[in-house]
Amino acid sequence: MELKLSTLISYICLKMKLAMFLNCKNLQTCFKEAILLDYYVSGFLWAKGMDFSIIQYSKFMTLLDMLLHNLKTLHMSLEDSLKWLGEVMAEIGPPHLQKNEKWSIFDIKQANAIIDYLKISLFQHYKLYEFLFYSTREEIVIGTEQTIETVKPSGGLFPNPLEEGISFDIYSAFIEPPSTLDTEMKGLDQEQGPEESQPEASASDTDALVGFTIEDIKSVLAQVTDDILIGIQTEINEKLQIQEEAFNARIEKLKKA
Repeated sequence: MELKLSTLISYICLKMKLAMFLNCKNLQTCFKEAILLDYYVSGFLWAKGMDFSIIQYSKFMTLLDMLLHNLKTLHMSLEDSLKWLGEVMAEIGPPHLQKNEKWSIFDIKQANAIIDYLKISLFQHYKLYEFLFYSTREEIVIGTEQTIETVKPSGGLFPNPLEEGISFDIYSAFIEPPSTLDTEMKGLDQEQGPEESQPEASASDTDALVGFTIEDIKSVLAQVTDDILIGIQTEINEKLQIQEEAFNARIEKLKKA
């Protein structure tokens, strides 16, 4: 348990030091910085497991940095990076065959181990690293503007019904307050009521249907019914048209939003 705790503490310290060295200031919010830091930390820990010397540490970390530099700055493809790595690793060998002493600090076994590590770390995920450096990422939208449609003030005792709450026919028949025109018409009927009461009383003494046959009454009733139905149908069509225009206006607002 103590060994695991000490290993965790050393890992955290190493990560903090490399973050300061690489100038990673936004690790909690920048995905790119977190990936690059993990790339270098993983390489450093792998080199530690290989028991590299200080100079070998330095050369290996330089190799990791140069591979990322070739990818980021020179836009090297995977094939070009493999060729470049092969040329660098070819410098490792017997002293009389060495063309450059820059990489002569690694022997053949260590060079093969480095190539195997790079295969499973960088080259296996090369497309992802290309995406990290070349592809533009969309910014996260943390705020947006919205248009809110407020409720219209109602002059009656009851507010206008919700679309999903009650049908318009029931609302207009039982809840909607009467219009001013209907109120004025009722007032006129009440004013004319006493004046017309006397003729109606005299006319009630005689039968109003005298001189009409049953067919005449049926035809009159049919005509009156048709007139009433036409008026109701016209009113319904007008209300449906108003609703359709309101729905279209809301749909246009939603599209704009």
